[in-house]
Amino acid sequence: MEINKRNFVFEWADNVLILGQRLGEWCGHGPVLEQDIALINTSLDLIGEARNLYQYLSMHEGGSEDDFALVRYENEYRNLLLVEQANGHWGVTIMRQLMFDIYHYYFLDWMSHYSRDEELKSIAAKSLKETKYHLKFSSEWTKRLGDGTQESHQKMQEAVDQLYPYFNECFQMSEADQWAFDHGVGPDLYELEPLATQLLKETLIEATLKWETPQYPKLGGKHGKHSEQMGYILAEMQYMQRAYPNMQW
Repeated sequence: MEINKRNFVFEWADNVLILGQRLGEWCGHGPVLEQDIALINTSLDLIGEARNLYQYLSMHEGGSEDDFALVRYENEYRNLLLVEQANGHWGVTIMRQLMFDIYHYYFLDWMSHYSRDEELKSIAAKSLKETKYHLKFSSEWTKRLGDGTQESHQKMQEAVDQLYPYFNECFQMSEADQWAFDHGVGPDLYELEPLATQLLKETLIEATLKWETPQYPKLGGKHGKHSEQMGYILAEMQYMQRAYPNMQW
């Protein structure tokens, strides 16, 4: 497989794998049982999407899906910095989810309609149905908390201030993204950015939240340059496969 196509699929797969792992940390710790279950279901949806993509790579390149997910080094992962950020409190998790869901929705919508790779197109179409529910969930909670009590509003505003600098990276075109666009496999992310940004801002306005365009956006994840958080995620996620190589479930 062409190296840029491989990295394009890794960007997509790693995003949903790492965010799925992060959301899984909420299991048993949600504010109420219903929301705990909702987040874990989202986590399972994302990990299932990642598995489909790693299986796609395995079929075309050899190796196993576990190899791709669990034994690469930190600088070989191509996920956005946004998805690896710590869960924090409920409001931080919801805001991180909202930002990713908006990007993810527009990305999958394009892939499911226009990608020339029929296998990736099919994976996107299946995942898009789930992502619509994820976006509805994160949007509703953002509005509920942002326009709720004084304390919930303050916490959501802090979450926006903390995470908004990471949103821009979703639409930065890496070499792999550019290759995918040039060959009709993936979208022009610059064209998706105004649509996604508009939806995010409309949601924040409804939630009575403010935002500031960051002077220095947080970038680097697509090129394997990650935050400190990534090391902790991999230490936990890869432990069993590293301790018992080639273990089969």
